[in-house]
Amino acid sequence: MNDKTIVLVSNTSWFLYNFCQGLLRALERRGFRVVCLVPHDDYSQRLCEEFNVTLRTMPMDGKSTGPAREGKCLFWLFGQLRELRPAFVFNFTIKANIYSGLACRALNLPYANTVTGLGTAFLHDSRLFRQVRRLYGVANAGATRVFFLNPDDRELFEHEGMLQKVDWDMLPGAGVDVARFGFKPLPTGEPFTFLLIARLLGDKGVREYVAAAEQVRATHPETRFLIVGPKGVSNRTAIEDDEVDAWHAGGVVEYVGAQDDVRPWLAQAHVLVLPSYREGMPSTVMEAAAMGRPAIVTDVPGCRHAVTEGETGWLCRVKDAEALATRMRYCLAMTPWALSRVGVAARRRAEKEFSQDIVVTGYLACLESGLTSHQRVKMEA
Repeated sequence: MNDKTIVLVSNTSWFLYNFCQGLLRALERRGFRVVCLVPHDDYSQRLCEEFNVTLRTMPMDGKSTGPAREGKCLFWLFGQLRELRPAFVFNFTIKANIYSGLACRALNLPYANTVTGLGTAFLHDSRLFRQVRRLYGVANAGATRVFFLNPDDRELFEHEGMLQKVDWDMLPGAGVDVARFGFKPLPTGEPFTFLLIARLLGDKGVREYVAAAEQVRATHPETRFLIVGPKGVSNRTAIEDDEVDAWHAGGVVEYVGAQDDVRPWLAQAHVLVLPSYREGMPSTVMEAAAMGRPAIVTDVPGCRHAVTEGETGWLCRVKDAEALATRMRYCLAMTPWALSRVGVAARRRAEKEFSQDIVVTGYLACLESGLTSHQRVKMEA
């Protein structure tokens, strides 16, 4: 075993670049060699250059469910981990948790799974997805620790038998760098602006956001509705480019594409909106809170834990554009002073509960525990 090699596995380089920066920096400071097993995407090169990691391109397709392709990915991971023999493996996202978790168990490598969200396998029910859930339980069974980002996901895993005799811990998502996402007063003298930051997926509630925008603009035509996020995402609920282009051309919403830095867009917004069907712990809501922006989110796992109803944001019914539009009109009717109070409360909660330091501390404690336990098992063997 290579005692100085740590492996991170995810379904995209984008995920590691955007949500694991604190962990990557902490591992580098401690002298570990970090290897990332991920599919190639637009963030792969940046991940290597900015964080001094080694990247190996994994043959994983987020949309695929074919046995041949999925089996190829599983065996590829097994071969890579057998060659690397890392001291510890951190897995993120569903397929990575399952495939890498199974490979780590077979190779007797210490690892941790982070349940970043439940995704399609839990939002929809079929024979295939029931089998996925069973495999998830097997993959979790050998983990040093399973991390959850909200209590609803943990309770569901327990109910489904996917968390038997396994240590678990709760983290506030990826956390937020409260210094980088500094507080900004709400904009004045500008059109009231709502902002959605998300991958262009049906499960993110993007269509409900657009439908609600149409309703609100019927009575408040000056209101702006921004969408920030990548198109062409590898996911079964990805929205086609033509549909997004038609929204933008219609003038109801402004689609500005994926952005390397969302802070300028948060600065010009009054309220963040995330009508997702389910989340782990939405980083965009935490980042908005750190900058003093309230959020309207759906009353679903993950989202409901990212706001305090009426204090740092508001909840609305999932898959209900009319309910979302009602919440938007409520915000439009608030005085600037009242809205700013909610933003200040959101910032305070971000500092207290969502700091990235909490997340890094949790992962490093797990790493230390996993290394110690594995060394003890080797000595006893």
